[in-house]
Amino acid sequence: MAKKTQEQISYNMKQVKNKDSKIELLLRHELWSRNLRYRKNVTSVFGKPDIAFIGKKIAVFVDSEFWHGYNWETKKHEIKSNQEFWIRKIERNMERDKEVNSFLRAEGWTVLRFWGNEIKRDVAACADQVEAVYKER
Repeated sequence: MAKKTQEQISYNMKQVKNKDSKIELLLRHELWSRNLRYRKNVTSVFGKPDIAFIGKKIAVFVDSEFWHGYNWETKKHEIKSNQEFWIRKIERNMERDKEVNSFLRAEGWTVLRFWGNEIKRDVAACADQVEAVYKER
């Protein structure tokens, strides 16, 4: 496989969606099929949750493994190009996720986070967790 140029890598990274991703759509469709009505990408809620149940104060985040640092201590050593930039960026994303969780919980929100692979593997189980919290609140 030929090595990609910096321009090709940059182009590829710009193509990554930050909303309405496949994993997000999978979970949203499952929740909708269960008659759980939500708002998506809510800018008025701190952290801009991917899915929010405003009245119940439930924020759901769908985190992709690369951008949010899944298995980070192992994966960060696999980054080959522009390591300093990417490691700093992803670690800041991880810090921000913790800040968002803390802030929302302090405001009385329940925060649920799902990894993309978790949703792909068993979307029904993820939706079960959301539904259980929804019914509880």
